[in-house]
Amino acid sequence: MLDSILEGVIAFMLVAGGAFAFIGSLGLTHLKDFYMRLHGPSKTTTLGVGCTLIGSLIYFSLREGPVVQEFLITIFAFITTPVSAHMLAKSALHHKLEPDPRTRGRPMELENERPKHTIEEAPQGKSPLP
Repeated sequence: MLDSILEGVIAFMLVAGGAFAFIGSLGLTHLKDFYMRLHGPSKTTTLGVGCTLIGSLIYFSLREGPVVQEFLITIFAFITTPVSAHMLAKSALHHKLEPDPRTRGRPMELENERPKHTIEEAPQGKSPLP
């Protein structure tokens, strides 16, 4: 009974890992600019690899006893992927890579390129607000 439940958990983790990796790959190919494309691999693909490795960890732990390699790879992937995505985003901001005009919001690093206020938004009178 326990083996069939664990086989179901392993199968679920492998299918979920494949689904997350596929969704992340679609995000990488279909999103419009670099900043949006960065989310696909950094978020969903990390979850896909994590689910696959956790499924592998459960399977090989049942077969051969406690396995540490998959656990360490999972921890390494969950720590390094956000850091590398952050460094890629900072590099893009440093090089002043323009986002797609349809993207909501604008990074603060690119704000000094535009005027601070439009005529309609300009402060009136002696308001302490910018």
